[in-house]
Amino acid sequence: MSADTPRRIVLFRHAKAEWSESSDHERPLAERGRKDAPVAGRWLAGAGITPDLTLCSTSTRTRETWKLAVHELPQRPKTVYEERIYEASLGELIALLNETSDDVSDLMLVGHNPGVHALADALSGEAEGDLLPRMNRSGFPTASLAVLSFNGSWKSVEHGVGRLVAYWTPHD
Repeated sequence: MSADTPRRIVLFRHAKAEWSESSDHERPLAERGRKDAPVAGRWLAGAGITPDLTLCSTSTRTRETWKLAVHELPQRPKTVYEERIYEASLGELIALLNETSDDVSDLMLVGHNPGVHALADALSGEAEGDLLPRMNRSGFPTASLAVLSFNGSWKSVEHGVGRLVAYWTPHD
């Protein structure tokens, strides 16, 4: 695959989690989260988005979100559970994307706010219609998805490189 290949980044915030006595990393999904995650998966399938690779935070709520959503896709992508996504800064998330092999066309990152929203906003140099202001007004709620496209190598991912082509939330 050449370095100028069209690529997509799908940013997926985990579904609604419970507040519990356990550590933040181990918080499970709430009932609403268990309902919203498969709906997000069905949206992805309906939009024809099946990532080649999914990078998923190691937290309980992100792993549960991905497990429920991926069952709705026509095929299961390779999934890597990446501890660096949990509590990652914007710069750390961009560095993680830069490590992706150029064999990957479509990459999904399942993570947390504020990082996922910051990443979607930072990478969106352009946007279709009112997607960018709508995403920023919403605050990127749980189980939301942003899809960005760009041309080039993963090593070239930086601020403003992408075009926000889709933004979805389960409770619009």
